[in-house]
Amino acid sequence: MKKGVLWMAAVGAALTWGATMPPVCAAQSGAGLQTAGDQSAADLVNEVKELRKEVEDLRAQVTALKSSAYTAASATGEPRLVYLSGTSPNPTPTAAPAAAAPAQNAAASATPAPTTLSSLLGPTTLSGFVDGYYQQNFENPTTRASGLRTFDALTNQFGLNLIELVIDKPPAAESRTGYHIALGFGQAINAINAANPGDVGFDQYLKEGYFSYLAPVGKGLQVDMGKFVTPAGAEVIETKDNWNYSRSLLFNFAIPFFHYGMRAKYAFNDKYSLTGYIMNGWNDIVDNNTGKTYGMTFGWNPNKKWSVAENYLAGPEGANNNGDWRQLTDTVVTFNPTAKLSLMANVDYGRGDRIVPVAKPVWWSGVAGYIKYALNSKYALAARYEYYDDHNGFTTATTQHLHEVTGTFERTIASHIISRFEFRRDMSNQPVFAKGVRPVKDQNTITGGFVFVFDSKGESK
Repeated sequence: MKKGVLWMAAVGAALTWGATMPPVCAAQSGAGLQTAGDQSAADLVNEVKELRKEVEDLRAQVTALKSSAYTAASATGEPRLVYLSGTSPNPTPTAAPAAAAPAQNAAASATPAPTTLSSLLGPTTLSGFVDGYYQQNFENPTTRASGLRTFDALTNQFGLNLIELVIDKPPAAESRTGYHIALGFGQAINAINAANPGDVGFDQYLKEGYFSYLAPVGKGLQVDMGKFVTPAGAEVIETKDNWNYSRSLLFNFAIPFFHYGMRAKYAFNDKYSLTGYIMNGWNDIVDNNTGKTYGMTFGWNPNKKWSVAENYLAGPEGANNNGDWRQLTDTVVTFNPTAKLSLMANVDYGRGDRIVPVAKPVWWSGVAGYIKYALNSKYALAARYEYYDDHNGFTTATTQHLHEVTGTFERTIASHIISRFEFRRDMSNQPVFAKGVRPVKDQNTITGGFVFVFDSKGESK
């Protein structure tokens, strides 16, 4: 209570006491009135003294309470009351700004985060892309298809390369099981699954499908079982992960597309890894013989600039023939001298199958070189040169030597659209291409491709 309020209470009490005094009878004598008046005045003075004493006692109690509250707040670390004036506290205590900040931050952190696709899926990710193109072949083949091209064969028209949807949950130490499912639609998936000699139709739109287990062996041994893409080659099925839009001759003819079976990978450290395979064969879900194909991949990353992958596959691939083993060695070396410049080389050699009328086992080989330069985060230039020797015509159906050179300009639009403009020239020592209806030894094409990419992990883009 404020001092003025206490004095007002005292005066009010005195007035109230005076108002309750009984009136003096007018018939009383003058002496009687004087005696009563003197007595009343003395009583009033005594009453005021008592009220003053009570006020002093109240003030002492308030002072004591104020002192004990301040001491308790200091001992507990609670916000102290801020006094504006006088000895009385502010009616609405205010915490110091430094003490109020943690409370405000706590309230803000308690606000629930917005619901996103990533938060709903948890450790499972959802990703994919839509890949389409327009190609012009300057030889204008009447078939409207460019020779020796698989994923981007359609020419002088718009084409759908691939639509892909991937559901993925990689295994980890806290959850040792995982899975990977990749579904596709378009020319690429048709070409991949058409190569399966034992296809029964149930995998028409399945690019990959396998489950994984991370065994508690050392740093973790990951075992996958199902359908997965081949480890061989410098390029992959997805356009977005390659440097050029079109695929190389080596990718189309020197190596398989996929396998069905089991693989186990162990990373010794960040420099060395080893993967082993046991599979039905090349591009087989339903095996065409009783033999199995075996393989190994050795990965070596000596430093951040160099990367080496050595692949070896061996096994019988002929229909109902377990005797003739097809062997493939595939080497990929990548070098990144600067953050913007990247170089890559790929070498393939395959042999072992027998065909009529070739007496010896057939063989094929090729080499490809790549260079890519990132002008900035949106623009990049890439080039590829390759030589391919189909010595017995086993992979292209023609005994020939092939050269190919490709130049690609890439621009990323709005962080999730990859656009590529590409010029390519294919050359052979045999007339395997078409100029109208006439066979020719070379072809020139330009291609404009667009890939729209989405990923539940990149929702903020």
